[in-house]
Amino acid sequence: MSRTVIHGGLVITASDEIHADVLVEGGRIAALAAHGTDAAESWSADRRIDATGKYVIPGGVDGHTHMEMPFGGTYAADTFETGTRAAAWGGTTTIVDFAIQSVGRSLREGLDAWYAKADGNCAIDYAFHMILADVNPSSLKEMDHLVSEGVTSFKLFMAYPGVFYSDDGQ
Repeated sequence: MSRTVIHGGLVITASDEIHADVLVEGGRIAALAAHGTDAAESWSADRRIDATGKYVIPGGVDGHTHMEMPFGGTYAADTFETGTRAAAWGGTTTIVDFAIQSVGRSLREGLDAWYAKADGNCAIDYAFHMILADVNPSSLKEMDHLVSEGVTSFKLFMAYPGVFYSDDGQ
């Protein structure tokens, strides 16, 4: 497993700013230690990055993307490959895309179709929201299973007849 140390920078977290060194193992942050401490100095690494005079910030999360999404007879311009490469260049390290259930199909089929599009084609991490296009007792029961797999949000529309549409009766 590769190890990288980013040293000497000003680390920005959700709650603090600290002059610290960052140990990265296998592409994930493994530890933080105040710059110049015995702990930080003890880390061995395959690569060292001098961040003196620079900010060290976590990658961004884009929680609303539409990769390869069909809509109104067209498709979103970005594929999972092109969209995630562009995101990475901009400092985004995770996207949360919208997986779509097709009318007459299960939520599981919709989610699996989006995983198939993304698998092996993403330059960054990804997760999914789920769009319900066919609200019915079966799809509502499926939601608990998808939550247990990490889907944290579901969306339905009342504004796009003929595309994505649910009404008050559903």
